[in-house]
Amino acid sequence: MESSTTHTLIILAYIFVLAVFLGFQIISKVPALLHTPLMSATNAISGISLVASLVLAGGRYDSMSTLLGIVAVAAATINVVGGFLITDRMLRMFQKRKKTKGKS
Repeated sequence: MESSTTHTLIILAYIFVLAVFLGFQIISKVPALLHTPLMSATNAISGISLVASLVLAGGRYDSMSTLLGIVAVAAATINVVGGFLITDRMLRMFQKRKKTKGKS
């Protein structure tokens, strides 16, 4: 029983490392003009994960599920807020700058 749990954790850690590597490779190859639509899509996905983590944290499960749900809510909230802040900053980069008075 113990070895199957260890084996499962090793496989999950391997999948996580591969996902991090693959995600970094994919995001680093995205052109600058596509970052804003990509961020909007990931914000939507993060919003879905936030709702799911709220359901997990608020459910009447055992204390470990509630604790993991609270951690998931915090992580998803940080992800959503950060994503919207970055998207707003990128959209402001594409706006035309207003001329200030006294300068040509």
